Amino acid sequence: MKTKQLTLTAIFLSIILLFSFTPLGFINLGFIKATLVHIPVIIGAIILGPRIGALLGLSFGVLSMVINTMTPSILSFAFSPFIPVLGTNETSLWAIVIALVPRILTGVVPYYVFKWLQNKKMGTKSTLFIAGVTGSMVNTILVMNLIYFIFQDAYAASKNIAVGEGLYKAVLSVIFINGVPEAIVAGIATSAVAFVLLKVYQKNQS
Repeated sequence: MKTKQLTLTAIFLSIILLFSFTPLGFINLGFIKATLVHIPVIIGAIILGPRIGALLGLSFGVLSMVINTMTPSILSFAFSPFIPVLGTNETSLWAIVIALVPRILTGVVPYYVFKWLQNKKMGTKSTLFIAGVTGSMVNTILVMNLIYFIFQDAYAASKNIAVGEGLYKAVLSVIFINGVPEAIVAGIATSAVAFVLLKVYQKNQS
């Protein structure tokens, strides 16, 4: 079983790498491009458990730091400790927290949501869908709120709006406009893929 776990872990890590560095990691929904990178983290957590899920999430976070360092965008200061915070000449180690903590939890929370809902005797596909949606929203909500609380001034500058009530509305708009479609995609993918993988994995365990 350890060999099978290692093999599956390596496969999930490969998919995360592929999604991170190629256009395959995004799906065009018309009004936004939804990221798919967190989906193998969520599925891996449900199939292999929270420890490996956390490892996959950590890998996702580290890759996020690498990408934001190598090809910086206006918000890369929030994900890379090597990019100066917007409007300053200083970098921040808080970027490591934003890049890693939500992604690690993305690989932990779905497993416990799935197990909890299983105990409620819900259907497997519905349970997987909800777990997928939850994992995706954990990532989006934590990332956006951490950026808001830690880099409030820099985030306001990146959006060209004043610090205040309007700034958090901008955060909420990202959560709803980007986060909700990504969560639905994650839920559908998790329900479809994890449903099959769970059957295969559990059959091999018996």
